[in-house]
Amino acid sequence: MADRLRVAVIGMGVMGGNHARVYSELPDAELVAVADCDESRLNDAPARAYGDYHRLLAEEHLDAVSIAVPTRSHLEVALACIERGVPLLVEKPLAASVAEGERIQAAAEARGVPLAAGHIERCNPAVVELKRRLDAGEIGRVLQMRAVRVGPFHQRHRDIGVVHDLATHDIDVMRHLLGCEVERARAETQRGVRTEFEDALLGLLRFENGVIGSLEVNWLTPVKQRTLAVVGENGMFVADYIRQELRFYDSGPDPDPSPPKDAANVTAIDVERQEPLRVELAAFLRTARGLEPPLVGAADAIAAMRVAEALVESAQLGDAVQVPVGEAGR
Repeated sequence: MADRLRVAVIGMGVMGGNHARVYSELPDAELVAVADCDESRLNDAPARAYGDYHRLLAEEHLDAVSIAVPTRSHLEVALACIERGVPLLVEKPLAASVAEGERIQAAAEARGVPLAAGHIERCNPAVVELKRRLDAGEIGRVLQMRAVRVGPFHQRHRDIGVVHDLATHDIDVMRHLLGCEVERARAETQRGVRTEFEDALLGLLRFENGVIGSLEVNWLTPVKQRTLAVVGENGMFVADYIRQELRFYDSGPDPDPSPPKDAANVTAIDVERQEPLRVELAAFLRTARGLEPPLVGAADAIAAMRVAEALVESAQLGDAVQVPVGEAGR
């Protein structure tokens, strides 16, 4: 394999455009082609442009490809890449359903094609540092986790709701930090406010180790917020995804009753800021070379989707739902 991998991006929306930009900046990647069925997105393309991804796959010799098309097209595009033996990174969620995700996983395994899922928050420096500190037992036993992922609605193509589009970020991060699976989910959603899908979610997750996780997710709030609080026996960590900041609130022998923002027992933790997408794509290129397993593989991506499907089902039924145990939870 060459020193620089020949890569392509299929789907040149906002996220696909960022993939193309980062590949163009990475020293061990050569962005050779991009594709999108919307030709207006190919104006000033940073590489050879194709209106048909089938033609791109047929005409280009590729070492790796990013798939950033709308979610309901993930299955079709991923299977086409796998058929040609091209290592692929599929933006989250891996597919529109668990069943489709399992088809992608099975096809990649059958052909021996490296497959990564684009759960970018795993690469956020605040999350990386938080994981390190939790593993070291700095707050003792974890008791609760609370994720807030809210912000304004932006007009773009949407073929899924906030549960699959946004909540899967925090489901994956919570699973990653705890190292265990969700056993039960309960949710309330609001639909039809901005889209035909779920526009808002309030969810509760019960993990196998007894930790309770809460999710507040929407694209209805004027102010953008992306935070994760982890409460343990000895204190609380709060990660800010946007600012890449991590703070620790020490319970101490006599916890301060004032709100956390006013507490004197707060410590700002040094976090080395870097672009998560650059970290993610650099790791994917190492996976494409066969040097390391995917940062987030199909099993983890599908596990997050199982939880998302359980949350949607819970909202429809008005009751808690058991989350099926899959490959990642065995």
